[in-house]
Amino acid sequence: MRLSVRLDGRNIRLWHLRLLAAAAALPRFVVTADPAPGADGLPDNAALLFRLEALIAGLPRDGVSAPAAPNSLAAYVGRPAEPPEVILDLCGDAQAGPATRVWHLAFDGVGGESALFASLLAGRLPIVTLHDGARLLAAGRLGTERRGMVLTSFEDALVRTTSLILSVLAGGAPMLEPGTIAGIAAPPPVILSRTTLGARALKLTARAVARRLYRLCYRAPHWRVGWRHLDGPDLLALRAHPESGWHVLPDDGLRFYADPFPIVHAGRTVLFVEDYAHALGKGIISAVAFGPDGPLGTPIPVLEEAHHLSYPFVFAHDGAHWMIPESGDHGTVDLYRATAFPGGWVKEATLLSGLTASDATLVEHGGCWWMFATVRAFAPGAPPRAALGSYSDGLHLWSALDFRGPWIPHPGNPVLVDIAASRPAGRIVAQDGVLIRPTQDCRLGYGEALSLARIDRLDTEGYCQTVETTLRAGPLFPGHHLHTLNRTAAFEFIDGSGRLPRLGMLRSGAKR
Repeated sequence: MRLSVRLDGRNIRLWHLRLLAAAAALPRFVVTADPAPGADGLPDNAALLFRLEALIAGLPRDGVSAPAAPNSLAAYVGRPAEPPEVILDLCGDAQAGPATRVWHLAFDGVGGESALFASLLAGRLPIVTLHDGARLLAAGRLGTERRGMVLTSFEDALVRTTSLILSVLAGGAPMLEPGTIAGIAAPPPVILSRTTLGARALKLTARAVARRLYRLCYRAPHWRVGWRHLDGPDLLALRAHPESGWHVLPDDGLRFYADPFPIVHAGRTVLFVEDYAHALGKGIISAVAFGPDGPLGTPIPVLEEAHHLSYPFVFAHDGAHWMIPESGDHGTVDLYRATAFPGGWVKEATLLSGLTASDATLVEHGGCWWMFATVRAFAPGAPPRAALGSYSDGLHLWSALDFRGPWIPHPGNPVLVDIAASRPAGRIVAQDGVLIRPTQDCRLGYGEALSLARIDRLDTEGYCQTVETTLRAGPLFPGHHLHTLNRTAAFEFIDGSGRLPRLGMLRSGAKR
């Protein structure tokens, strides 16, 4: 395919180069660039806002929104022998020709970077769409782990927009639920006067000071695991917190427990958790057995690596116990086998490498195994630590005939771009013949809410889901966030974060 990328030649950015290079690396593509001056660009003082935010928050200024050298497009500019078959319009001003289609990129329905900037400045989570005339090719809800910072949000959005475009070029079609797309409205006009910038700088400074004071006074986030006896409907049936509330797995205040994954062994529930010591800033995996009245003691370490571990996806198969803990910081997805359950874990295989994957979750469906995880985007050939963008808005799938691999990436990756419903939040459960997938809703922050999504399609040609319920922390499980759900026949587990005073800490395992 002959592809021409229409971009504003007055504002060539590093993300443009990344997109061009990745598109040109795809088979059967001949890629050129049209860098004529665009009709629309960011406000003149947007760069000043970015510099202010970078200075106040200590952000780098060499990200994907940074300007590229004027001659950086030399390899893509020239008179092609034939006109392009498709123009990828990043400016919103390209016109179709007799033999040329135009794919229009839009943010909240409007083309150009200025629309993205306006939506972010207004505090919105932009909807990105790619249209071929009246036909919708792809759609996603962009997100970031640092809302309130326009620079970070802008760059995270550009990174994920790049991966969405590349997915379409490779034959994929990431989509949102139709009602989400139908509800978008054009971004508001941008007003960035010196007075506005000054007020924003003062607000950012005050917020930075308040955040530092908060961290001096509290251990935050401090996650807590909630558990309850399961002698009635579970959360999949209730679609609400149980009226009885939850018991809290006690900790010593110097660490927190999160990501509860239970499994039954010898008729008893054994719970695996992320065990995070605040002083070390690193997680390990610990386990505790449950008796009829609850936990039998405190979680005991069972797996530690030099890198951070969390989300201990544990399962039984072929007469053994297996675990896939999150090790995204290490750039791998690793499979462990227990030699002395609940301990004695040895690494059996590296299932995936060279990527930053979060919360890998397995399920058997349609005669094969499927792996779900959100993946940060990164430039081809770059190390995992060079990954960019949000950890939580791009869902990737892999399939395998055996859980030990080899794992084949879905051709449409990322199959879903949605900060509200991409990141896994526990085991996928079959209910009345339908697969229900717990997901994290990160629109208001990482792990802010827990959603239950019905999987409508899962095969090598595509993926679709529908969010049916969203649960948040509240009176029956106090805190600020909620982000994991799992169960056995006897117990059900969730987790959520709160804050823990560094002085005068009150610790209790009582129901609250």
